[in-house]
Amino acid sequence: MKISYTGKFEEIPARQRTKLEAKLQKLSKVLEQRGEKEAHVVLTQQRFLHKVEITMHAWDHALVGIATDGDIAVAAHEAFDKLEKQLLKMRARWRDTKRVRDKEADGEKASATLQPAPSPANSKKAQPAKTARGGPKTARKQVFRVNHSDGNKPMTLEEAMLEMEASQDYLVYRDAQTDRLMVLMRRADGHFDLIES
Repeated sequence: MKISYTGKFEEIPARQRTKLEAKLQKLSKVLEQRGEKEAHVVLTQQRFLHKVEITMHAWDHALVGIATDGDIAVAAHEAFDKLEKQLLKMRARWRDTKRVRDKEADGEKASATLQPAPSPANSKKAQPAKTARGGPKTARKQVFRVNHSDGNKPMTLEEAMLEMEASQDYLVYRDAQTDRLMVLMRRADGHFDLIES
């Protein structure tokens, strides 16, 4: 692994620097990339605080561990710990989302496309398709449109308040004066909120 430093890397004691580099070498084995792996360590100091930033690239992402502390060795190891946590999380995400192609499901999909679609007269009699495991196949979600304007006339604010007085917590209505859509909602304290569109 190629480790490059920006800043005064002499400030890190030699013993601590070799430990950090050994940890970064171990961490590079987790990466499943071809070619040379590299890490970039940036060291800055503001008054008495030392800031250490370690950057690595893995799976098309830049992973960055940043830490600040009064002791530069402690800051370097905290930054490494943050970087390691990110890298392990990224590796788990990559590993868990990788899927193996199911040949039985592909064959079933191909046979389903060859079958004719059921006619509307026979749709009431149609049974849900079974998957390879025997469970019912998930059906496509349907949207049912409701027309609330059947026979409803525009209302005033007072009529809307009387309409929802007994049982409703909100009411959507068309205002009689402006012909705009309004939403009247009852608040927890008993007052009302009016939303105009």
